[in-house]
Amino acid sequence: MPMDGMMVGFVARELDRALAGGRIDRITQPERDTVILVIRNGNENRSLLLCASANNARCHLTGQKFPNPLEPPALCMLMRKQLLGGRVLSVRQVGGDRIVYLDMDTIGEMGDHEPRRLVLEIMGKHSNLMLLNGEGRILESAHHVNMEMSRVRQVQPGLPYAPPPGQNRLDPAEMTAEQLREKLAETPGVPFAKALAGAVCGLSGASAREIALRVLGPGGGEPEDPAACCEKTVELFRRLPEMEGPRVEYTEEGEAAEVYPFPFLSGNPDRQREFPSLSRALEAYYATRDQQDRLRQKSASMVRLLKTQIERCEKKLALQEEELAGAARMEEYRIMGEVLNANLYALQKGAAEVTLPNWYDPEGGPLTIPLDLRLTPSQNAQRYFKKYQKARSARQVAAEQKEKTLQELDYLEGMLLDVGKCVGESELEEIRGELVRTGYMKRNTNRRQQRSLPRSRPYRYISADGIEILVGKNAVQNDRLTLEAEPNQMWMHAKDMPGSHVIIRAEGEIPPETLKQAALLAAWYSRGQRSSLVPIDYTLRKYVRKPSGAAPGKVIYTHQKTAYMTVEEADIRGIQLAES
Repeated sequence: MPMDGMMVGFVARELDRALAGGRIDRITQPERDTVILVIRNGNENRSLLLCASANNARCHLTGQKFPNPLEPPALCMLMRKQLLGGRVLSVRQVGGDRIVYLDMDTIGEMGDHEPRRLVLEIMGKHSNLMLLNGEGRILESAHHVNMEMSRVRQVQPGLPYAPPPGQNRLDPAEMTAEQLREKLAETPGVPFAKALAGAVCGLSGASAREIALRVLGPGGGEPEDPAACCEKTVELFRRLPEMEGPRVEYTEEGEAAEVYPFPFLSGNPDRQREFPSLSRALEAYYATRDQQDRLRQKSASMVRLLKTQIERCEKKLALQEEELAGAARMEEYRIMGEVLNANLYALQKGAAEVTLPNWYDPEGGPLTIPLDLRLTPSQNAQRYFKKYQKARSARQVAAEQKEKTLQELDYLEGMLLDVGKCVGESELEEIRGELVRTGYMKRNTNRRQQRSLPRSRPYRYISADGIEILVGKNAVQNDRLTLEAEPNQMWMHAKDMPGSHVIIRAEGEIPPETLKQAALLAAWYSRGQRSSLVPIDYTLRKYVRKPSGAAPGKVIYTHQKTAYMTVEEADIRGIQLAES
């Protein structure tokens, strides 16, 4: 139910209590669709996140730190000019829908007070964030909508702001029991929860089911007394602002599955964790989800490029193998040429073929050789010698090209595997830099998109014996992780396939359980993740060496032993992840 109309109402009330009267001190825009307002109120700085992304649109207070572009986008610069130093008057929901108004009192260039309004519309792929002047005209927005994109409603600087088209639903804060009963009567035979979601503005299916459960009790479908049911429903909506205790519901694997503004009876109470504020609950729900979604968006072009290059290499490899198969007749051409050369005295020009004894055959069988009618026997022999030389050269070139193609394919598959292991933009940028270095991608020259990113860190696990295990996320990080490890620490890698370098941060004898868990991690973070009996080579770091000029992540090693691991996702979840 995240960010439906009911949730937006709770968030707006919480933000109004926390921000009303506060001064806007700082504005940043870490993403095209996300703005952070730092508001000073009650001797405390609070960061308000306003996000209009297609999948994770939301608003709440945040404690998260966001990297910013070197040059602020146009929306950010205009908001700084218009809003810095202004006071927040109120934060309110509009008509029970997924629309939030942030009204402010700002000081104009002439020192007079000027009203400004930020409008956040949480509408899925149509979500938007707009800055309005005192006359209700749009000064700027996160997403522009022109006539070609929508004939119903345009969003452009200079145009008057118009709310999204109404859906003929009731405002939950103002509806009466009679209005609700009449609205529900329009859909006879429909279960109460479903009919309620269609009758009340901004109500999601999950929220409607919770309301129905609290009104009708477990197993309620259609109410026996519609009038009494509507009275009870309207009364419940009136009491919603008094309900407290925001919750996040987690799956068995520990992932945030739902977020609620109060304890939901329709959820699983054993998996609901209470948070001190709704903003904290929303941040816990959205933090990883939003980050992963943005990483997928930012890596999509990289993934397409890598898959295209892999397909190109696979096609080239098939052609090279075909050339090698054709060159397999090389010895046959040489034998035909030598047999003809040895029997020139017995041959006459004009024959289509000739059958001669083949001394290369252990059984001494005859050899039938096709001839060119236009050539002499000597010229036919020379023709076969030339075909032999051509086939031998082709085999040598094709073999060299095949080896290069296999190396390129291994590199590209390793890069694609690394993209899938990214959990932050730093890792993604390292992969991008490597692809730029090797010529697969062009360098980004847009300063607005360039950011000062922190150095990426490997996965950090703690084994059952309390020993630290580090796992590289990409080829560049693999190099750094391996070369910075101590000489007597244990090093691991999946044999003959792309994968992560793994370092056990301990010297001397390694406990068997730690060794097993490190090998499981090496198998999981490799191309053999879903395979059985993945070979894992392990040796001391001092026996690992990087050849001069080798690609990132490429090393040679000696004194290795090999373990064969079959890994399941449950095995990895059973290892403590200290830092990702």
